[in-house]
Amino acid sequence: MALVWSDEKRKIQKGKKNNVYNTETMLPISEIRGNTLVLKDKWLRAVIKVTGLNIDLKNYDEQQATVEQYKRFLNGLDFPIQILVRNNYLELSDYIWYMKDHVKVIGNDALKRQGEWYIDFLININSQQGLIFVKEFYIIIPYYSLEADTENVRKSRWRKFADALSRQETPEKIIERYRSFVKYEKFLDTRSSVVIEGLRWVGMFAERLWVADLISLMFNEYNPDSHKDQATMSN
Repeated sequence: MALVWSDEKRKIQKGKKNNVYNTETMLPISEIRGNTLVLKDKWLRAVIKVTGLNIDLKNYDEQQATVEQYKRFLNGLDFPIQILVRNNYLELSDYIWYMKDHVKVIGNDALKRQGEWYIDFLININSQQGLIFVKEFYIIIPYYSLEADTENVRKSRWRKFADALSRQETPEKIIERYRSFVKYEKFLDTRSSVVIEGLRWVGMFAERLWVADLISLMFNEYNPDSHKDQATMSN
C-alpha cells in the first residue's frame, strides 16, 4: 500500500513540475485594465496606434519641416518608447460582402456582370493571403518607478524573458500589481498624452488603444495564423 501511494505521489509531483511552463507562463502580460497593460513584473504599458504619414507626397520644404519636427519630438522625450511596425495582409472579406450586397441590386445586366467579375477578382486575391500588405504603426510606452526605470531599460531581451518564466502567481503579487496600477496609472496617462500631442504637431494622428483593441492586438501578435484561418473559413 505504501509503495502504491509513493508511486501516485511521484506522478502527481511530476505532473505539477511539467505544468510549470505553459502558454500563460510565457506571456509577460498579467491583465488589461481599461487602456493599460499590466505586466507580471507589476509595471505598466500603454499602446498608441499611429497613422502613417506619406512624406513623399510633400514638397522638399514640407519634408524638411516634418523631419525636424519629428526630431524635436523624439529629443523632447525624457522616457523610453518602443516603436512597433506590423505587416498585416489586407483582409477584404467585409468589402467583398459589401460589394455583393450592392451588385445584386444592379438592374443593368452588363454592369452586373462587371460587378460579379470584380467580386471574383477580390475573392481570388483574398484567398491568396499575403499578396497585399498594410503597415500598422504602434508606440509602446512603459512606466517603471524612478529607481527601476534605468535597470529595466538596460535589461536584455533574454533576461526579461527569463524573468517572466521565473515568476509564479501568488495572492501577494496580484495585490502588489493592483497597488502599482492605482499608484502609477496617472503617470502613464501623462506620458501617453505627451506622445499623442507631440505626434499631432508632426502631422500624425495617434490614439491610445483600449481594452478591445488591446486584446485583438495581443491575440494577433501571439497567434499570427489564427486570424488567417478564420478569414479563410468565412470565405
